[in-house]
Amino acid sequence: MNSISIDIETFSSANLQKSGVYRYAESDDFEILLFGYSVDGGEVQVVDLACGEEIPDEIINALMDDSVTKWAFNAMFERVCLSKWLNLTGYLDPTSWKCSMIWSAYIGLPLSLEGVGAVLGLEKQKLTDGKDLIKYFCTPCSPTKSNGGRIRNLPEHDVEKWERFKAYNLRDVETEMSIQQRLSKFPVPENIWEEYHLDQEINDRGIAIDMTFVKQAVEMDEHSREKLMAVMQDITNLENPNSVQQMKEWLADNGLETDTLGKKAVAEMLKTVPEPLGTVLELRQQLAKSSVKKYTAMENAVCSDGRARGMFQFYGANRTGRFSGRLIQLQNLPQNHMLDLEQARALVRSGNFDALTLLYDSIPEVLSELIRTAFIPREGMKFIVADFSAIEARVIAWLAGEKWRIDVFKNGGDIYCASASQMFNVPVEKHGVNGHLRQKGKIAELALGYGGSVGALKSMGALEMGIEEEELQPLVTAWRQSNPNITKLWWDVDRAVKTCVKQKTPTETHGIKFIYQSGMIFIVLPSGRRLAYVKPRMGENMFGGESVTYEGVGGTKKWERIESYGPKFVENIVQAISRDILCHAMQTLKNCSIVAHVHDEIIIEADMGMSLSAVCEQMARTPTWANGLLLSADGYECQFYQKV
Repeated sequence: MNSISIDIETFSSANLQKSGVYRYAESDDFEILLFGYSVDGGEVQVVDLACGEEIPDEIINALMDDSVTKWAFNAMFERVCLSKWLNLTGYLDPTSWKCSMIWSAYIGLPLSLEGVGAVLGLEKQKLTDGKDLIKYFCTPCSPTKSNGGRIRNLPEHDVEKWERFKAYNLRDVETEMSIQQRLSKFPVPENIWEEYHLDQEINDRGIAIDMTFVKQAVEMDEHSREKLMAVMQDITNLENPNSVQQMKEWLADNGLETDTLGKKAVAEMLKTVPEPLGTVLELRQQLAKSSVKKYTAMENAVCSDGRARGMFQFYGANRTGRFSGRLIQLQNLPQNHMLDLEQARALVRSGNFDALTLLYDSIPEVLSELIRTAFIPREGMKFIVADFSAIEARVIAWLAGEKWRIDVFKNGGDIYCASASQMFNVPVEKHGVNGHLRQKGKIAELALGYGGSVGALKSMGALEMGIEEEELQPLVTAWRQSNPNITKLWWDVDRAVKTCVKQKTPTETHGIKFIYQSGMIFIVLPSGRRLAYVKPRMGENMFGGESVTYEGVGGTKKWERIESYGPKFVENIVQAISRDILCHAMQTLKNCSIVAHVHDEIIIEADMGMSLSAVCEQMARTPTWANGLLLSADGYECQFYQKV
């Protein structure tokens, strides 16, 4: 036996979407209902565990045999559920598991079995009535008179449906095998599987959450909301001041017409509105803080040992292969700017609402800034948090050969000051001579590196930062003139992609290869990893010029045709290279108990003797494939997660 393809159907009263598979499989009533499998591509078997059938011993042995490759679509689900079903103390070793969802993502396909089947036009696709069957058998049901007051549907409650469910399970295994067959000419390199296995280890390890603190935060938020609502009701006499419709009507009755109560619009209104409208809008902003949602997500996802698991999706962003967040979503936590973070945290943890109210203007604001601090190291350990400095700016300078930028990094300079200095031809120092120009350098750096123009500056908040409308176009011009090699890189890549699509021949520029193969374009990165673009063809952009389009999951989250051009491809390339550097660093530090990673940052649960400088030094080691790229990593130690 070399490999098994597996698909399981399960029951648990835990909500899988909210809790994640690790917490889901811990539920007291968790069970595996159906076990569908195929050995070495043979006929699919379905074991009806719910009706007393048993999985053959050789299959159970194979699950724990690392020489047998286990395949599944979203293999984390099968691996974690089977670990619990087998009553293991930990989880099945991920190194003998491979995931056809990751394979699909590597080729630029959707992250759902249904989606992949549709895009590939598979003969045997996922059966469409699956959702109804899963709802019927895999989740609790509401007790009614007609169902005898039961809270769960069993096979005997609808025999015909159960037979359809078994057929659905069998078809899923067939679909997964068809995907592997269809993608066999685009194999996933072994080093990507190694990265996936490390990702699974990090997900298995999880990160500890201070649940005492979290529970107090949730209680304080409820208490705070009640008080805010009471004050708002007192002022407005509205039944529900949280209702957008009621609030708009009340504001209109008091002389303020507005189409929206969005964050930006409210902030703008607050500059000029009279009382009591200003107080009401401020209270509304406080109520709108969604901080408590993160704390609730922690309560939902935390496992019985106080650790949250399954928070990272490998290849979640399949255009670049970057990770995406799941459940608590570490990728979009609010920043913390409080100087007395530890004191505020201690007050929340001890439930001292009165002191918190006395010391701070806004309880929701405090709770929002404290979200990160809910993550803690194990008793007697510390966090080492290390991240790359200006990774994308370094990568694009290296790719484009923008020498003045490379020199800034070589000399340990501040890229925002240097950029402003280059743009305005004057010396710029942070908190020093011409220091006011640093902000313009920063906003230009963040908005303009990938072909952005006036619109990009605006969406980055340039106007709110005090930059005048008439300054925007000159800023764009100055930045591009200061970075001729980066501007050249955009259009060299644009030409290379277009030539590759039109002539279906390989092209190359700046060490990046573009290959047309079997109706796909592959961009080969310096690491050797490939970015995939499905069914590329030439189209016309809104300005009447030619552009490259391809199929992918777009802004609507649906499979659609997406338009791209040079600077956008460069953005994909730079972010993908940055991702490869992060993965290289994670592999280098894989024995250091990584518990989380956020964008370009790694969080390690370290013993007290581990050296921060040694971790940063390891991170900053340039991979052999990125000769000449200057990396730098910086970090800090803490007893709870924070942004320093």
